[in-house]
Amino acid sequence: MLFRNVAELVNLAESQNKKISDIMIEQEMLVTRRSLEDIMEQMEKNLEVMERSVERGLEGVQSHSGLTGGDAVLIQEYIKKGKTLTGATILDAVSKAVATNEVNAAMGIICATPTAGSAGVVPGTLFAVKEKLNPTREEMVRFLFTSGAFGFVVANNASISGAAGGCQAEVGSAAGMASAAIVEMAGGTPSQCAEAMAITLKNMLGLVCDPVAGLVEVPCVKRNAMGAANAMVAADMALAGVKSRIPCDEVIEAMFRIGQMMPNALKETAQGGLAATPTGKALEAKIFGSASKNRD
Repeated sequence: MLFRNVAELVNLAESQNKKISDIMIEQEMLVTRRSLEDIMEQMEKNLEVMERSVERGLEGVQSHSGLTGGDAVLIQEYIKKGKTLTGATILDAVSKAVATNEVNAAMGIICATPTAGSAGVVPGTLFAVKEKLNPTREEMVRFLFTSGAFGFVVANNASISGAAGGCQAEVGSAAGMASAAIVEMAGGTPSQCAEAMAITLKNMLGLVCDPVAGLVEVPCVKRNAMGAANAMVAADMALAGVKSRIPCDEVIEAMFRIGQMMPNALKETAQGGLAATPTGKALEAKIFGSASKNRD
């Protein structure tokens, strides 16, 4: 294994004058014993799945529960009016993140990045910055390797599971992964990638996992939207030269410890947070009927 944490990852990239994506590709080849061609082909397939999920979501989908669907279309229509407050690129990322998660909620095919519940952030930001940066297909595939490198570190040093660490571990990790990848695609350094990850994740620490009716829909879809926006802003901050006072690895460690301290009611059990509100309970009863009373 070439690296175990962000510090080692950045050091490898900078000492060898390589990109984060280069190091991740090399690690994949080392660990899986597969050829460069095989690894790149597999990631291209993942990219294709993401592309189709974004496209399908932007056509408009509805979940079987009726809780989610159609918001990605609404945001795109709002962008076209030309009166956005936050800017078209950020809202495009938000819309495409929502689109992907609406497809997930509608039982469509998505690519978990790093989980199904947080699958909108990476493709949402990727296909938004694509319109701005005009990357090659290989650069888009590399975006996913860069995301994967930071996701690898989180998965092995903290958690990417909402049940283990709350939504900070899912959407928080996804947003950090995306932010780092945006920086590389925009021409930033490996160190700036790490700063973007740290800035993003710091601002999502403590985020609970409280799915209404136990479904990965409310508030999950809109949290992907906010994760995408967070990633975009943090990437810009890092590219501007802003640094995190707390090193990236320490931010990841803090997330892990916060997850351990978080009560079970706020870790994907649907027993606390928004799931426990009067409306949350009413929606659960409407979807599952009397059987909801026996749900854990």
